[in-house]
Amino acid sequence: MKRPAIVIITGCSGSGKSTALNAFEDAGFFCVDNMPIALLPDFLAKFSPRLDNAAGLAFVMDLRDDDFLSSYSGVISELRQEGWLIKLVFLEAKDSVLLRRYSHTRRHHPLGKAASLLKAIQTEKRLIENIRGQADHLIDTSDYSVHELKFATIHIAQNYASVKAMAVNVLSFGYKYGIPRDADLIMDVRFLANPYFVADLKPLDGECPPVRQFVLQHPETEFFLRKYIDLIDYLIPLYEKEGKAYLNLAVGCTGGRHRSVVIARMLYEHISSTRSSVSLIHRDIN
Repeated sequence: MKRPAIVIITGCSGSGKSTALNAFEDAGFFCVDNMPIALLPDFLAKFSPRLDNAAGLAFVMDLRDDDFLSSYSGVISELRQEGWLIKLVFLEAKDSVLLRRYSHTRRHHPLGKAASLLKAIQTEKRLIENIRGQADHLIDTSDYSVHELKFATIHIAQNYASVKAMAVNVLSFGYKYGIPRDADLIMDVRFLANPYFVADLKPLDGECPPVRQFVLQHPETEFFLRKYIDLIDYLIPLYEKEGKAYLNLAVGCTGGRHRSVVIARMLYEHISSTRSSVSLIHRDIN
């Protein structure tokens, strides 16, 4: 059985290691923060058989572990001899940027006993310089936003595993019951012809063929759907490229029972024809 790739994330404190680890987790990797280097061989021996569904393994290791510098080369060399694919991602940033980040978060530097924060940052860089020279991927995060770092990390993950696809959730809802809090995109379809005002259709919902036929038969619905689906087809790859793990698409009408249900169903059927990670929820249909 092919072993999953191991990615070690290290570098300067405050450079974004936690953000990078979260991106690997979103990509389907099994992730551990602050993993002691000496425990890695035992961890792999005990748990790797249980991680068959993981895209890979990612561990943050740094100077919080007193044995990291002295043990890294020996442990990694031993594991590579056993056949493990191990890649090192090293994150760094300019001193001024790290100072600013620490001033914003007010967290303690791992070398907090140094004379000053700047001295701690400079000392850490000197101590990990040898590790830096072994990096397979070197990222200066000085000018990166959180989203840019996440995208760069997802790109690295794609080199070593089949990255888990972004999950798309399609939700119909009624405005009278409130807008979904976790929606990324909301489409208001209250401009479409309303089956609620047709006596025979009012008691039915948008999953019933007569209601679906009523909504879809109007020319403006056909035109809207074509434009809306084109927009979604354009946006999904861009959101995926950004590194989003989930995309929540909400479609709303007045009561969430007729028009939004029909349009959400059409959107779901279109997306699911090319993607596997798609779900459909009618929040207010009942």
